[in-house]
Amino acid sequence: MYIKKILWVVALIGLVIFGVVAFYVYSAMFKPNTAFNNETAYIYVSTNASYDDVREQLVPLLKDIDKFDALASQKKYTTNIKAGRFAISKGMNNNEIINSIRSKNLPIKIAFNNQHTLEDLAGRISTQIEADSLSLITAMTDEAFLSTNGFSKATALGIYLPNSYEFFWNTSAETFRDRMLKEYNSFWNDERKAKAKKLNLTPNEAITLASIVHEESKKADEQPRVAGVYLNRLRIGMPLQADPTLKFAAYQTPKYKNTVIRRVLNVHKEIDSPYNTYKNFGLPPGLIAMPDLSAIKAVLNPEKHSYLYFAADAKRLGYHKFAKSLAQHNNNARAYQKYLSSQGINK
Repeated sequence: MYIKKILWVVALIGLVIFGVVAFYVYSAMFKPNTAFNNETAYIYVSTNASYDDVREQLVPLLKDIDKFDALASQKKYTTNIKAGRFAISKGMNNNEIINSIRSKNLPIKIAFNNQHTLEDLAGRISTQIEADSLSLITAMTDEAFLSTNGFSKATALGIYLPNSYEFFWNTSAETFRDRMLKEYNSFWNDERKAKAKKLNLTPNEAITLASIVHEESKKADEQPRVAGVYLNRLRIGMPLQADPTLKFAAYQTPKYKNTVIRRVLNVHKEIDSPYNTYKNFGLPPGLIAMPDLSAIKAVLNPEKHSYLYFAADAKRLGYHKFAKSLAQHNNNARAYQKYLSSQGINK
């Protein structure tokens, strides 16, 4: 009888211990452990992040970080951190959270447009992925990469076609750049290359011209007509005489840095620069800004007409008046200059 009692006591103690262990395992693995009210919270795990870095983000999101630590250690997550953007859903338990943050890297949508320089683009992208602006600009201007793929620093901005793209948040600068080159090559299919060739333009030249068209007119319905004017000028050997290129040239000089030129004057036409298309024939060495896709498509599908000139239309701001003769153009230009003066815009 005495031995039986001992066995019962041992059995009861075993059951209690088993219950405690089972409860602890349940609490550690299967009990909901989120402390936020939103449906989903996100953490961003950097490349080479430590468990402490991840833990710091998790502390405000979880009810019991100690139990999470215990399970993370048991499942060897603490020594096998994965970089990326991860979601934690409201009501998840520790087991689900660990499974999510080590294997379910979520892509993000990034977007960019109308960036005037590679530096502007790098700054824009660095707010959306892990890579910082310095690493991005270094990758974008790498001379070996540019020369291998037929670009220069002047034309490099043309690689980056404005749109929205899907990336993982932990994308490196080089991966971003290489993906954009792939998108560029995909855009320049045989049909678009043939259209450019028919206009005596390379893809780089077409995008350079598109950058001028886009700076002249943001109106997609007018861009093919503006493109037609510039192509007519190129065809007959006439200087492009594009005011946006004068602004670009001016902004490269100390005198006009950190200024805004609202009115192009004769003094700007004297600037010594390969981007001064009043002094130099043909296209400038590269882009003056990032064009919208509409402007690139306008260059490749220009309106066929006999116009050689255009001036801003004071009665339809954002649009232009087009002319076939210099006399008519001068009349149009004087009307717009008069409008600028009436608004007190003198420089």
